[in-house]
Amino acid sequence: MSDTPTRNPDHHDEAPPALVTGAEVARLAGVTRAAVSNWRRRYEDFPPAVGGSASSPLFHWAAVQEWLARRDKSQEVSHEVQTWQALRAHHGDATVAAVAAAVGHLAGGVEGRGAAADASAGFPPHKPVDASLRDLLDRLAADLGPAAAVEALVARLIDSARRSGSDVVTPPRIVRAVTHFAPAVRQGQTVFDPACGIGTLLHELSPERGLVRIGQDIDEDCVRIARVRSVLAGHEDTRIAPGDSLRADGWPGLSADLVVCDPPAAVVDWGREDLLLDPRWEFGTPSRAEAELAWLQHAYAHAAPGGHVLMVMPASVAYRKAGRRIRAELVRRGAVRKIIALPGGVASAHALPVHLWLLRRPDDTDQRPDTITMVDLTANAPDGPLDPEEGQSADVRLIDLLDDTVDLTPAAHMHTARRDLATEYERARAELSTTIATLETLLPDLRAGDGNDLWDGATVTVAELARAGLVELQGGGARAADDQIDPDYLDGFLTAGPNVRRSTSQSGTYRLDPRNARIPQRETAVQRRYGTAFRALREAETQALLLTETVRRMAEVAREGMGSGALEPGGE
Repeated sequence: MSDTPTRNPDHHDEAPPALVTGAEVARLAGVTRAAVSNWRRRYEDFPPAVGGSASSPLFHWAAVQEWLARRDKSQEVSHEVQTWQALRAHHGDATVAAVAAAVGHLAGGVEGRGAAADASAGFPPHKPVDASLRDLLDRLAADLGPAAAVEALVARLIDSARRSGSDVVTPPRIVRAVTHFAPAVRQGQTVFDPACGIGTLLHELSPERGLVRIGQDIDEDCVRIARVRSVLAGHEDTRIAPGDSLRADGWPGLSADLVVCDPPAAVVDWGREDLLLDPRWEFGTPSRAEAELAWLQHAYAHAAPGGHVLMVMPASVAYRKAGRRIRAELVRRGAVRKIIALPGGVASAHALPVHLWLLRRPDDTDQRPDTITMVDLTANAPDGPLDPEEGQSADVRLIDLLDDTVDLTPAAHMHTARRDLATEYERARAELSTTIATLETLLPDLRAGDGNDLWDGATVTVAELARAGLVELQGGGARAADDQIDPDYLDGFLTAGPNVRRSTSQSGTYRLDPRNARIPQRETAVQRRYGTAFRALREAETQALLLTETVRRMAEVAREGMGSGALEPGGE
């Protein structure tokens, strides 16, 4: 066995720099960042940092390499890799479920807290892992300790999501930005994340001890992972509930000192029809295309007086026409305090820039601010500095924002000479190309049918499905309540064919009565096939809305650039 650490095969031609970050140590050694963090905690002889900062220290690579050889960490690497490969073999692409099963086993020996947490949350018990997996997990826990073993698998999950282009977990660069810009919180204060996923934002916030951490997520496997991470990290005062935060708020009445959230993006079916009169919409009822503004107001509703909200938002939320009235009200009432445009590439799933919106709920001592601080870091590298340099920040008067567009894009309010309009235009073109490509992949593969009308066969009313307990009627809609009904199949046929014609009056007014709607009776496999196509169509409609806004934004940048001399047409 070689005395030198395993190199990442994708980088075999790179000469490592003399000074490396912890992330680079992990890459060069072929392990996760969690493993490197664990080495620093467990081994007093690990080479000390020689520079950098507390959050991103630098190490002499030669010293680290010598330490790796002396400690013979290659065996530890193999245990981690073998465990991950075995999990992927058992669970395939269901990586979240794979890690949930693994951490359930790893937490089983920690005072039974993993099983107890599941029981208290109303979850079914974990299925026992396969014997071979159990042995590998036990070996990994013996090597690293249960907490570090869990974090090692979580790091693999995050890296897998990054490489697959998935947004199922918050990318490390966004975590870095959120923790950098988050207002300080003290021991005893409460932090809330209503779309917490595997708990990373809650997990990373300081101080390490003494915070009350509260979360919610719709994915039960993510909730399991988040709960186990909190137990093993010693975050005793952590409570995470399963469920859809918008439709079924798990923490009514909660007032938090800080709300952080990386909400799901570009979701059309977020429950608007059932929530039209919800008291959380202080600034206006969001449209179906503005789910992010629904999440923003949900987070704000949970902010205590004097408390803050820090949200990860797609850049398009700052200028989309559909959200103009809500943006105007947010500005007019002084709720928005700062908007930070992060560099393109910080979101691993795509190269498009994202924003951080910082809001504050006023208390009795607050005066309404006159300005919003705009920070434009889009010219920086994805891993570059987060503190703005000269020309990257401006305090913009509220009155200057309250025009016909209420455009809250930071770059739009920097001095024109400071704006890199050529880069902005190229990024807009890249966003356009990405959206078009996404549209092409989303459109379902439909072919000519066999001529048999689905409605000529057996159908059933939604009211009958509700009486059988297969569907729940809520407000003006219906939701699948049993595995026998594919939710996308149900949603698709509620607004298709005879149900649309039955719900449209002679004057053209459309009002769906879900109880009287009829659904073709088909076996589950057929339902899923149709459901997949219906879901793809909804997502394609959302991308089409983004496409329109992207073209508008690109045209605005082009006109500004040509009008100021920063851009000129190509050709002779």
